[in-house]
Amino acid sequence: MNSYLTVNDLLQRKHFENIEVVAGHVGLNRRVKWVHVVDVTKIRNLLNGNELILSTGLAWKEDKDLFLSVVEQLIDSNAAGLCIEIGTYTTLLPPEIIEIANEHHFPIILFKQEVPFVEITQDIHTLLINHQYQMISDLEGYSQALNKKLLTIEDHNEILTFIQQYLRIQVITIFSNHEIQFTPKVTEKEQGEILNIIESHALGSPSPLLASIPIQLLGDNHAELIILSRDRALTDFDQLILDRTATALAQFLLRKHYVEEKRRAEETEWLMSWLEGEYGEESIQEYLAYHSPAVKPKGAFVCLCKLNPYEQYSNVDLTYFKLYFRTVFEQQGFTLFSIEKRDSLIFIFLNKRNTATWKQRMKEGIQKVVQNDLKVGKQKSKPVLGVGKYVDELKNIHLSYQTAIETIRIQNRCSQHEGSYFYDDLHIFRLISHLNRHLDLNEIVLEYLEPVINYDKKYNGKLMETLKTYLTCNGSKQETAKRLYVVRQTLYHRIEKLEKLLGNDFMNHEKRLAIEFMLHSYEYLLSSKPVRAVEQETL
Repeated sequence: MNSYLTVNDLLQRKHFENIEVVAGHVGLNRRVKWVHVVDVTKIRNLLNGNELILSTGLAWKEDKDLFLSVVEQLIDSNAAGLCIEIGTYTTLLPPEIIEIANEHHFPIILFKQEVPFVEITQDIHTLLINHQYQMISDLEGYSQALNKKLLTIEDHNEILTFIQQYLRIQVITIFSNHEIQFTPKVTEKEQGEILNIIESHALGSPSPLLASIPIQLLGDNHAELIILSRDRALTDFDQLILDRTATALAQFLLRKHYVEEKRRAEETEWLMSWLEGEYGEESIQEYLAYHSPAVKPKGAFVCLCKLNPYEQYSNVDLTYFKLYFRTVFEQQGFTLFSIEKRDSLIFIFLNKRNTATWKQRMKEGIQKVVQNDLKVGKQKSKPVLGVGKYVDELKNIHLSYQTAIETIRIQNRCSQHEGSYFYDDLHIFRLISHLNRHLDLNEIVLEYLEPVINYDKKYNGKLMETLKTYLTCNGSKQETAKRLYVVRQTLYHRIEKLEKLLGNDFMNHEKRLAIEFMLHSYEYLLSSKPVRAVEQETL
């Protein structure tokens, strides 16, 4: 289809019967957006580009330099061409004018007899307006046909083929996983040439033959849709067609994702049994071979998303979150299975790439989720994330599930570990949590720290802070004083008091390790059930 009018198209109209194209023949395919009558010499700021200029030559008459200046301004303003009525004010065309016009493929047309400019502009403006209305009609027809196809198509390639055949151009789709699709298919050599044009376009050398638009799903770029013409500059109409196609493609892909998400919801019962350790390796492999035959997992782990237990979540909220979560982490080389359980979303991650990089890729995905400030529900609560231990055998996924739960539990009780998403990074707090479930950790903490706790309560002292900082600095008095912003004498006095309360040997290796462990345990216990001596003075 011809989506715009050219100079050559207008030369076929009435009043252009007795003309001569004296320069810029190569530019007769230039696009014309409007017709403008000009008889002034300073016109650089009066034009928007693609205007066909009509002139009597009155402005320059026989002044060659002035004539040359006008033509240069028209060329710089990207005018479509210049039509001059020869004879009244202009009788000849200097060779310098013809030369510069040919050099820039700028058409100059001579009317050999007097013509009515008013009728010419009226005729061409009517033609342009009708053509614009026709393009709007064509765009609407394209949109309706595309929407009708959306009801029946089963593959996104049908949409790509539709726009390719309609505009008769090359279509390129670059997906977020770096997969590149050419519609229609081209040779390997042609692929390289096309990719070079795309790269140059992206680096700041735009081509009028190329246009692109991102395909966004749930606020994230899923792909980039590109059209490339080999023989004509792309127009606003091409861009509008591209925009409509991108919207339709996004709707189709979102619908496809939604259908897949609903199917996954039906698999919840089997997945929960898997998380509880009820299946062997063979049963799990059979299940994966049926549901995800292309996936060859190299290990797995569980990521638990704890939601606000006091908030109600709609199906739309949860579906949106799961779709976004899946979109982010699939780009990092994982396949996800999701389960909704009370106030939690449980994700089983199957690793498809190098085992050695799983944690770094997971960190990058979490960072993207955090930076996007993703929230769920009417109150827009932030989910708490906990990643369990990595297991090489899929039958052991229940171990990862249990450690993901433990990670959330520790995060809730230790504010300083809110950013520690991985069970592997919690170290000593894993041991503290385990001991707290099997021993009276309160009593053990008080056995070591009660004198210091009571002293701070009675005298509003800062011995606990001093003790923690002193141990962190490995007994360096200078570094401790610097971190506490106190003078040496004040620090010496506090250390003497600590020696009286804890014993002169509190910095000896074994006792020091025990005290450091108790400090961490004290902070852990403060977050929920307080120790007996702390209950009245702190919480």
